[in-house]
Amino acid sequence: MSKSIRVTDDTHEALAALKGEDETFDELLSRLVRERRETVRKGAGLWKGTDAAEKAQKAREEMKQDVGTR
Repeated sequence: MSKSIRVTDDTHEALAALKGEDETFDELLSRLVRERRETVRKGAGLWKGTDAAEKAQKAREEMKQDVGTR
């Protein structure tokens, strides 16, 4: 089944710049999704056994509080 998606001219130009010469836009988008998934998988578990997640959560909460005081 084929679907159409609307993109702005700027987005189309950006995608066209990423697209390989013999690559369709469908192939480009599939590649970008696959690469994104691989990147996420590579990062999964990096913080396991550390307190980095807790530190990141604390920093996020502090930033949210700081924004509320402006």
